[in-house]
Amino acid sequence: MSELAHPPDAETDYERVQRSPEFQALRRRFRKFVFPMTGLFLAWYLVYVLLAAYAPDFMSIRVTGNITVGLLFGLGQFVSTFAITMIYARWANTHQDPIADELRQRIEGRDL
Repeated sequence: MSELAHPPDAETDYERVQRSPEFQALRRRFRKFVFPMTGLFLAWYLVYVLLAAYAPDFMSIRVTGNITVGLLFGLGQFVSTFAITMIYARWANTHQDPIADELRQRIEGRDL
């Protein structure tokens, strides 16, 4: 048997960490933030695509000069992407990363 192999019933460090309440709480917190944010962004994108496909008259309304509603909605997609990225980064830095770092230190120290 090689040094890397382990008995089939032996639990790996990863499996042990994955079962830990701390890791489960970290995953739950991540999902509670990411899934709604993803849903919100996809809904916003779907509205943009549907309006472009089914309401071309609305999307072609000129707001000023050559700037149309469709162009503003399209630029809004970029703005919302950057906003979501900044919101996530701030949230992760304050809510996820400190707990993940503590968990990592405990795992590397084998205190779990």
